[in-house]
Amino acid sequence: MAKIQPRMQHEERGDGLREKMIAVNRVTKVVKGGRVLGFAALTVVGDGDGGIGMGKGKAREVPVAVQKAMEEARRKLFKVKLKNGTLHHVLTGRHGAAKVLMQPAHEGTGIIAGGPMRAVFEVMGVTNVLAKCFGSTNPYNVVRATLNGLRSMSTPAEIAASPRARAVYLGDKFRLDDQGVAER
Repeated sequence: MAKIQPRMQHEERGDGLREKMIAVNRVTKVVKGGRVLGFAALTVVGDGDGGIGMGKGKAREVPVAVQKAMEEARRKLFKVKLKNGTLHHVLTGRHGAAKVLMQPAHEGTGIIAGGPMRAVFEVMGVTNVLAKCFGSTNPYNVVRATLNGLRSMSTPAEIAASPRARAVYLGDKFRLDDQGVAER
């Protein structure tokens, strides 16, 4: 089917959430009387401080599909802890054939990511990140892979508190001691 150009629309409402529409697809359903046209929208919503959610909506008209997608994204909002506008460590995420690699970056680097990943980082408040997409570039799968990677991120405090690793605080980095225990 024909694909409508993905338009990145940015919107901020009174509740403090940032909304971005990533893609709108025209979809058809063949019925006895012919074809029924509809639209599918993909959106992300974030609070600018690590909160992020993804939503999909389908309807016969574009505005209704976008509204449904925004409502779903608000319902599925979850929180990610950030470190000065970037990530804590290198992350990978997978969904289907899409694989994404996300790396923390120094101040002033900006968001170096393509298309759907850039929209996710912008609405969640990440200002410095390096990201690369491997495999499928389907917007739905790229966004899901990005969110899967972000869900797997843990802070140094969470790693130190985990029962698997007795961490020793030494600075910004962890290292393993002789018994394979993480030291920091």
